[in-house]
Amino acid sequence: MQNLKISLVQTPLDWQQPEPNRTRLAELMAPLAGQTDLIVLPEMFTTGFTMAPDEVAESMSGPTLGWMKEQAASLGAAVCGSVVIEDQGYRNRLLFVTPDGAVEHYDKRHLFRMANEHQYYVAGNSRKVIEYKGWRILAQVCYDLRFPVWCRNRNDYDLALFVANWPAPRRNAWRTLLLARAIENQCYVAGVNRIGEDGKGLEYSGDSLLVDFKGQALLDASVGEAFVKTGTLNADDLQRFRDNFPAWQDADEFSFFSDVEDDFA
Repeated sequence: MQNLKISLVQTPLDWQQPEPNRTRLAELMAPLAGQTDLIVLPEMFTTGFTMAPDEVAESMSGPTLGWMKEQAASLGAAVCGSVVIEDQGYRNRLLFVTPDGAVEHYDKRHLFRMANEHQYYVAGNSRKVIEYKGWRILAQVCYDLRFPVWCRNRNDYDLALFVANWPAPRRNAWRTLLLARAIENQCYVAGVNRIGEDGKGLEYSGDSLLVDFKGQALLDASVGEAFVKTGTLNADDLQRFRDNFPAWQDADEFSFFSDVEDDFA
């Protein structure tokens, strides 16, 4: 497994305006051509966190996925982030697109009931680990971060991705839980959040982070600051830490009974 360069894109989003958001993001990502392996965008990066999926949803053959394929090919890097997709109901779907045009996806499992997301979207029912450049990557979306059982590392991933629209009043929880997920799962964690104000008047502070397996921040920035930052994940350091401090061997055995396809064991 080689080292992995990962770029976090923290930006404001235009409310329910896919084309302006794609244009801005393309401009922000352009300097990354040939400089990174993976680019991570926020949750619902074309619209902001909207409860009007009937107005903005796209299909899996829609313009945003096509745009992601173009960007991944031209930049020579995988591109990921979540989009409102219509597929047997509306989905808050994380799309992961590689330079060769391959597409993986994960549908958000935990829908944010405090915003009534569960009334507008269909929850995902399967956990997703994506293999890319030798790395095993767990795909997660926003509110999933609060549920450690769902995020639990079963010795099957090396990096957890959390894309989000996480409001500023709860920024301490966001930052704390990203560090906790990294420490308890002995993995790298990348959390990408938006900044600015959305169409409902909610403020977002960003606080996007890249965290190592000890819970130490590798990438961070001032509150509310737009940025594109790249960090390197060291495969040897991760494996050495897991070998020298094998806490995972003492994890409790349990089964998770649910309607999900992928039971925990």
